Amino acid sequence: MKILKLLNKKYLPFFFYFLFFQSTELFSNEPVDIWNLENKENFEEKSLEINNQELDSSTNSIYEIQPEQSSVFSVEQDEILFSNKIQITGLYDPSDNDLTIDMWVNSDGKKIIELFEKIKKMDLSTDSKEILKILLLTNSYSPSKNISYDDFLKLKHDWLLQNGDLNLIEQYLIKNKKINNNNKLIKFLLDEHLSRSELEKSCKILSKINYPTTDQYLSKFNIYCLINNDKREEAQLQFDLKKELGFKDVFFEKKFNYLMGYNLKIDQTVSEKNILDFHLSHRTNPKFTFEPNDTTSKSIWRYLSTSNLLTNIKSVDLEDKQKILSIEKATHEGNYTEEELFELYKRFQFNINQLLTVKQSHRLLQGADSRALLYQGILLSSEIEKKLELTKILKDSFIKEGIVNAFTSELVFILEKIDEKDVPSNYTSFYNKYIKSEKSVLRKIKINNKVIHQSKLINYFKENTSKENVEKDLNDVLKKIKKNKKYFVSTKDIILLEALKSDEVEFAKKYDSLYEIDESNMPSDIKNLIENEETGFVLLRLAQILGQDNFEDLGSETLFFIVSALNQLNIDKLRNKILLKVLPLKV
Repeated sequence: MKILKLLNKKYLPFFFYFLFFQSTELFSNEPVDIWNLENKENFEEKSLEINNQELDSSTNSIYEIQPEQSSVFSVEQDEILFSNKIQITGLYDPSDNDLTIDMWVNSDGKKIIELFEKIKKMDLSTDSKEILKILLLTNSYSPSKNISYDDFLKLKHDWLLQNGDLNLIEQYLIKNKKINNNNKLIKFLLDEHLSRSELEKSCKILSKINYPTTDQYLSKFNIYCLINNDKREEAQLQFDLKKELGFKDVFFEKKFNYLMGYNLKIDQTVSEKNILDFHLSHRTNPKFTFEPNDTTSKSIWRYLSTSNLLTNIKSVDLEDKQKILSIEKATHEGNYTEEELFELYKRFQFNINQLLTVKQSHRLLQGADSRALLYQGILLSSEIEKKLELTKILKDSFIKEGIVNAFTSELVFILEKIDEKDVPSNYTSFYNKYIKSEKSVLRKIKINNKVIHQSKLINYFKENTSKENVEKDLNDVLKKIKKNKKYFVSTKDIILLEALKSDEVEFAKKYDSLYEIDESNMPSDIKNLIENEETGFVLLRLAQILGQDNFEDLGSETLFFIVSALNQLNIDKLRNKILLKVLPLKV
């Protein structure tokens, strides 16, 4: 190396001297007079042609351009998207939802982080999650004030992890291969599939994405996948390279040697350090057994369940209270089925007196014993009010223990056997809260031209009606409404009419007096955000306001200011989706 450096210092000037004269000779074959007017005009025409081509290409969405298109533009696109100056990550084109690539630019990063922290603690509804998905996964510039690109990226990744949609995470990772800081997402995705005993999926995903080879865990996972796919020479090469770089993991090395056939001695050591180690413990031990407990991680519980390694319910010792509590918690996590848990409850033995006085006797018992007695009491009870009373007590017990998901489908099954008209008034709210009808409501929109917000005007938001046609329909509907002196223009009517106005759909001035607008209920901070064109932050606030409610659950006044905000920001596609959810009559 030292000799090479000396040679470089000695011969480097000669190298540049040679390169300079060679290049001069090369270009001197075709002399060009840059001062020649004709050549100058040709040069300017070519420059103008290139500029026009670039201008034309900019009218198309950069996110729709495929890699196999013009290689020159692909390079330029990559340099733009992944340069240090401009970094963009996401899945959706901004135009998909009438958003813009700079929707976050004017916002304060510190305030964004603070609001995200509040939202993360909330139990969000389906609609709230949908807004966040659109907001966070739309390609956009990151805010430039009080937040770094990496911190903004972390917000997106934290949401993806919290949301837990494996398909969405996979799409994101594949589309954003060139960004850094993906390790946590990659590990989560691989581990989730492996915990479901889906090794092939984990390995397939790993082969599709650019994972950082410096990460020891991902490197081990990749080496194991190579062995599993019978690419042993490549696996050996990767392993040797890691060893040369100082990799040291005694547990993994033993498993590697076993899987490669170098040492077939069975190592019965079971590692719970991570799901990969646990899987390798199972894979390399033909007589593998493992008894989980309260400290066992959720991923290992799931792995045991999907690999059929859990204890059979029929063989559980009813005196082992800790084991039964573990089964209840595992049911809550979805690793045992509710059917299995309640079959276990049926095995508990109670005397006649306890079964006749369930409401009183269950209080003298603890944990699973109490819940088993309540469940048997529900099965034996023929009186509806008593059955509902015991069911409510049992549900409350699961909630108190923190295992509420262990009694959901069975609860619905019990309630569905009770006719709604037979439910006593003091249990109506409980019944309605948990009953889930098998019937699918909201089948289709029903047009009712006697009500503005249920009229055929709705078709405009489905993009089934042109602007010209909706203007005619609008004036026809308003003409009938004005003649009806008893008609009261509701807030939902105003929401629809204001949405049409926002889209510059015109109607006769004589109908202006039909209603008045009151925007006083819009929070002042949202008004300021709209004025400052902080589109991303406005949507983030709307997701917070929506919280655990869906749009159908909101009052008309709240809906009015939400739609009004979207009107002012020209986010029509998202607005239309909301309107079609909350305005029409559906049957």
